[in-house]
Amino acid sequence: MQLLDFIRAAFGLAFTLGLIGLVAWGARRYAPQLLARLQAPRGERRLQVVETLVLDPARRLVLVRVDSEERLLLLGEGRELIEPRGPGT
Repeated sequence: MQLLDFIRAAFGLAFTLGLIGLVAWGARRYAPQLLARLQAPRGERRLQVVETLVLDPARRLVLVRVDSEERLLLLGEGRELIEPRGPGT
C-alpha cells in the first residue's frame, strides 16, 4: 500500500507542476495582449506599441510609436538599444 501511495503522490506532484508550467507559459505568451484588450480606452494616446517580436527568452524587439515618430527598441539583459525611425524613412 505504501508504494501505491508514493506513486499517487508522485503523479499528483507531476500533474500540479505541469499545470503551473502551463499557466506560466500562457501568462508569458498571452498576458500582454489580453491586458491591452481589457483596458478601457482613455481618449487619444501619444504612446502606442505597434508590434513586438520575441528574439529569444532574454531579448525582445518592440516597435513603439510616439506621436508620429516610430522607434525600434531592443530590450533585454539590462540593455536597451533605441533606433529612431521617422514616418518617411
